[in-house]
Amino acid sequence: YDLGNGIVRFSKAKMFHKKAKYKFIGKKHPKAPRPKKTSVVVKPIGGEKNGGTRKVLLRRRKSFYPTQDKIRKIPHHKTFSKHVRHIRPNLTIGTVCILLAGRHAGKRVILVGVLPSGLLLITGPFAFNSCPLRRIPQHYVIGTSTKVDLGDFKLPAHLDDAYFKKNKKSVKRSVKRKEGEDIFASKKEKYVPSEQRKSDQ
Repeated sequence: YDLGNGIVRFSKAKMFHKKAKYKFIGKKHPKAPRPKKTSVVVKPIGGEKNGGTRKVLLRRRKSFYPTQDKIRKIPHHKTFSKHVRHIRPNLTIGTVCILLAGRHAGKRVILVGVLPSGLLLITGPFAFNSCPLRRIPQHYVIGTSTKVDLGDFKLPAHLDDAYFKKNKKSVKRSVKRKEGEDIFASKKEKYVPSEQRKSDQ
């Protein structure tokens, strides 16, 4: 409920009812006293000058200590790929969505699947409104009440996040240039989609 900079969404009276603090007014729950555990045991000993008793530790100290500290393994956080994805309940397969951002903003598209990264897989289809098969975050999508019956449609296994990643080819400087050609000019290779991608569309 904290909106930042000391601003709270609800008033003090509203929060009083939200948290149901009226249920706890006047009620006291005294803590039960716990018996203290002794760490030593008093044992009698012989000898006139020894005091008669001595304290013995219940938990003995170590007889040997390591010369070096053990290296502790720090538990690592879960990687981004292992995070649990929460998709809005109205975004189901076959839902007609409205795009809010990007070059296809304002267009109505069909949701055909959800990828493991949490991104939505949508299509126009391309033949209807020139919107290709692409990924988009659910924050940039409005799910409408209109649905398209896709029947027993199943998303092909090869349509994953790796399929949509850009293939960046490393440019080598050791390529032989023609005489008079600028050695610092970088050649831009035009992207040509494969036959597989054309058939997927």
